[in-house]
Amino acid sequence: MYEEIKSLTDYIINEIDPFAAGIERLRQMSSILNKLDWKERTVLYNFIQFLAAKMPEIEASDLDIGGESSCGKIWYRIHGYKRPVDGFPIFSADEMDVVILNLLDDSQLQMLWNKRNCDFSYTTEISRTNLQEPVRHRFRADAYFEMGHLALNFRHIPNIIRPFRSYEFHPNVARVMSLAHVKMGLILITGITGSGKSTTLDSIIDANNKSIHAHIVIIASPIETIHQSDKCIVRHREVGRDVLSFKEGAIQALRQDPDIIVIGEMRDPETILTALDITDSGHKVFSTLHTASAVESIDRIIAEVPEIEQTRVRLRLADVLQCIVSQKLVPSTDGTRVLAKEVLVMNSSVRAAIRNNNITEIYQMIHESSAEGMITVEQDLARLVGLRKITPQTALDFANNKKRMQELLLRL
Repeated sequence: MYEEIKSLTDYIINEIDPFAAGIERLRQMSSILNKLDWKERTVLYNFIQFLAAKMPEIEASDLDIGGESSCGKIWYRIHGYKRPVDGFPIFSADEMDVVILNLLDDSQLQMLWNKRNCDFSYTTEISRTNLQEPVRHRFRADAYFEMGHLALNFRHIPNIIRPFRSYEFHPNVARVMSLAHVKMGLILITGITGSGKSTTLDSIIDANNKSIHAHIVIIASPIETIHQSDKCIVRHREVGRDVLSFKEGAIQALRQDPDIIVIGEMRDPETILTALDITDSGHKVFSTLHTASAVESIDRIIAEVPEIEQTRVRLRLADVLQCIVSQKLVPSTDGTRVLAKEVLVMNSSVRAAIRNNNITEIYQMIHESSAEGMITVEQDLARLVGLRKITPQTALDFANNKKRMQELLLRL
């Protein structure tokens, strides 16, 4: 396989103007690729399938290839650690440019040229032996520029949705997340990249899908998990393919008779304001945010909008916010990773703190409100230490509040 790939990539590279560089060089590669027959392009395509097929086998969450910084190697993230793997030849940045370009259709190429980045979903069928029926696997992919070359990240989307009960949410938190009990409000799942936000959100959607007759609209970039309609009809709208933006998708959803609207990520002021608007209209809205704690999530939402809007957004957030789950995936004592979470549930005290701009007081409110289902990440890390799932040092490493973490560890 490698010899065929090298032969094809060498042919394409040798056809390029030797003085072309950057995007012009990549455009020429793409033009030559389009002149190849489907059998030749399939060789390149099968290489990506081969790399993707290894991911569930070696329990990798991510694959990275291409660009100068990869040093020509194939990189996988396994149980939180990203490292190159043995057994592959070294590929030049030009060779990987060809392999990555071969994956993209015309509309995706246009997005890549215009934005220097392209998010897309990728699906392939994988079987471990010839005797097995192939299993369909989905991946979230991101192609992007690095120093004039292309790099690619693949993230494996688990086929099995994690059961909602496995999160062991307090009954009060579970009620807030259920459309059967709470019909409206904003619920946020937050965390850094790779913290399992999408997995948690999918579990919540799945629990609602199986428990109440309703309509769920999911707007994401790209669509990751495909939810089979059960008690709910679940619509999937991919940004760039089915709708132009998160904002447009959310506004359009209001005319589609939804009960739950899922906004894949609140990544800009327009999307944040739109999420608040549609929640104000009496819908239940779920979304994600790249923040490390519940308090930081509130600060981030307010800070993202123009200063003239911040007071209004703070007051609206105090009214519509229902719950924030902030999570981390922490190295466990068995060599895998375990979930640590912080949970904020809105009550009158928290709403008053947001309205009065006393957001720094909220952490202590979470710490003292376990009866309502709240927990700080430090308290959850201490719980995991007590269960011997993580070490005290790991708890300290992943705590947001090191001093409070030390106090909790001394009590164990």
